[in-house]
Amino acid sequence: MSSPTNVNIIATNQQQHQQQLLLPANLNDPANVRRWLQTYHPKQLALLDNFEISLRLGRFSSRGCENTTNSTNSGGSSTNNSGTYQYGRERRLITTRTVDLLRTIIGPTKWRSAAQLLTLLRGLGNELHAAGGYREPAIGNTIRRIMYAVRDEADRSATASSFDVGMNNSNDNNNNNNNTEDMEKIDELTEQTSTKLHISSSSNSTAPPTRGDSLTKGLSLSSMLWAHPQHVTKQHTRTQSGGGTEFEDRLRSDSLGSDSGQVLTTSNSNDNNSTTGSSSSMYSYPSHYYNKERGVDLRQSVMEAIQEMMSELEDLHKNINDQAVQHIHAGEIILTYALSKTVELFLKAAAAKKRKFSVIICEGAPHFGGHSMAKSLAEAGIDTTVIHDAATYAIMARVNKVLLPAHAVLANGGLIAPSGSNMVALAAKQNSVPVVSIAGMFKLCPMYPHEGQDTLNDLISPSSVVDYSLMGDPVLSEVEFVNPVHDYIPPQLIDLFVTNIGGFQPSYIYRLLAEYYHNDDWEAFE
Repeated sequence: MSSPTNVNIIATNQQQHQQQLLLPANLNDPANVRRWLQTYHPKQLALLDNFEISLRLGRFSSRGCENTTNSTNSGGSSTNNSGTYQYGRERRLITTRTVDLLRTIIGPTKWRSAAQLLTLLRGLGNELHAAGGYREPAIGNTIRRIMYAVRDEADRSATASSFDVGMNNSNDNNNNNNNTEDMEKIDELTEQTSTKLHISSSSNSTAPPTRGDSLTKGLSLSSMLWAHPQHVTKQHTRTQSGGGTEFEDRLRSDSLGSDSGQVLTTSNSNDNNSTTGSSSSMYSYPSHYYNKERGVDLRQSVMEAIQEMMSELEDLHKNINDQAVQHIHAGEIILTYALSKTVELFLKAAAAKKRKFSVIICEGAPHFGGHSMAKSLAEAGIDTTVIHDAATYAIMARVNKVLLPAHAVLANGGLIAPSGSNMVALAAKQNSVPVVSIAGMFKLCPMYPHEGQDTLNDLISPSSVVDYSLMGDPVLSEVEFVNPVHDYIPPQLIDLFVTNIGGFQPSYIYRLLAEYYHNDDWEAFE
């Protein structure tokens, strides 16, 4: 017979084991996830700290591409070559390192359900965002995409389980039915559906249709565009009503202002069983997200999704360059701005296909990355000309196409590009020259430009614009110098986005967002 001391030890160990499997509920405080990692997974926390130090020091930021001199001679261009080429590689570098970090943290940590993993990812997103990830939208995009994979796998597992149960029950109840009876039921259902459709189309009633009527309308533009599992699942939102807390279940397909929108309100007591372990959390997940029986399958599926993301990043430039001959034709004059590794490889891929064309490069002051890019293209045998940024409008009449790099692609189809790109896009619009942006899908950001030119922007030192030795001038001492890193280009100035999965117009970006991210994760850590 075991002693009371041994019983207490066993109970304490079980309690610690249960606490180890539960993640912090308060997702507003990133320190909770950090505290959990520090207690149970110190090695993963050390990797997270090293990554955050790199973010805080700006090793992944556009600040690393600043030119140390303002010289425009060949020597200055050579000096730029090592620094500015980092700007072309850093977007892909930071994405690869983020995916690798998440794979290292998610793999060994002891989470057991989709809800726990989503809580961990939200905490990591808050942590990285606070450490400087707001300057690098690729970090948040990567985490959101993994969160979408977790949600998709959890929903698929729940759907498969319910389908198996339904099929077993159906087989038990319909063993004695013959094919004739089944056909009669199908004919009856078809007749009823057609009758309802006829009545619905011929009715002149002004009363709003119910959800059941909307489902009998067949395929509509809204149902075809938003026919995705995440738009037909219930969203749990916590609201304050009177003296208590209530949950509202809103169907995703009704959240777009459709005529069939309905809100189903349930009391808090009804959801206590489905949100065990996170009753104090401001985020509520469906009940099947807390199922721990499929934790092993979920872990394997999530790791496979992360590996697919790594493979996609490895083949990123290859998939983009394969489309070069579709957009660059013989005898064309292409204009591009400053330095971009993606645009550079795109032009070299077209030249490798024996396409003869000319390239005009804006030098991209004050960093003059266009000089380094022009040198690299000239060495590849491409006819290249460097112009001043101020000469862009004058030369635009001779240009056939404009290629611009991307820092981020926003939810409305707008573009965040290097500072000065907006001027190029405006000149191209005035002369009816198509503007094409070359970007990987990891730059797709579910953010709207509510702040205009300040969206995802950063201000750097004006030392590259004006010499500090001139600050003794009484006139210049009263001047405020602003040196932004990026420009926001509205979607009406962009004609096409060329990505690693194909070409898309700005008006199609919303559909790509639905395929890559879940709506509930758009503002998960901003």
